[in-house]
Amino acid sequence: MKNKKKGIYLIIDPSMDETVLLDKIAKVLGEEIVALQIWDNFQETQNRHAFIEKICALGHAKNVPVLINNHWHLLKNTSLDGVHFDAIPENWKEIKSEISKEYIIGLTCNNDLSDVEWAAKNQLDYISFCSLFPSITSNSCELVSFDTIRETTKKYSLPVFLAGGITPQNLALLRDLDFDGIAVVSGVMNAKIPEKAIQEYRRKLNL
Repeated sequence: MKNKKKGIYLIIDPSMDETVLLDKIAKVLGEEIVALQIWDNFQETQNRHAFIEKICALGHAKNVPVLINNHWHLLKNTSLDGVHFDAIPENWKEIKSEISKEYIIGLTCNNDLSDVEWAAKNQLDYISFCSLFPSITSNSCELVSFDTIRETTKKYSLPVFLAGGITPQNLALLRDLDFDGIAVVSGVMNAKIPEKAIQEYRRKLNL
């Protein structure tokens, strides 16, 4: 996550049928991706710990880190490698004091550069701008101005990922931006052949 190599960051939905989901992840991991993130969309009766360990086993077999969305406390007793926050956590000092292992930390940012400044000051591993385009899975995010991204990459050295509604067809609109990768959900996980979807994204990113 800390290198400047462009890559694909895959977000998975734990509410999907588990057999289907695990099969898709196994196929996708045959391609090169930089990280897996488990979205905060668990079913009420779902055994979160067991599910997380299954995803971690798949990811770690391919040297791919696995992050959890928001639920940082799950880092304490699972094999997770990090946490992605949708907003700056209010209990940041508590989180830092309670997690003893090394872990990856990311933050969703929009047009408020104070969030970017906070991420840089606290030495987060990356930020993700959401949403670049209208998206079903990112419908709570405002659309990010390309000028915000340009200003960020001029002022800060944080790795930058772009998310929200990104498809192989609209990737060309991002060619003038400086970024480290893209985060995708439905563009891959809703595809009939997810590994081919990854290949198409990688081709458009010139990877």
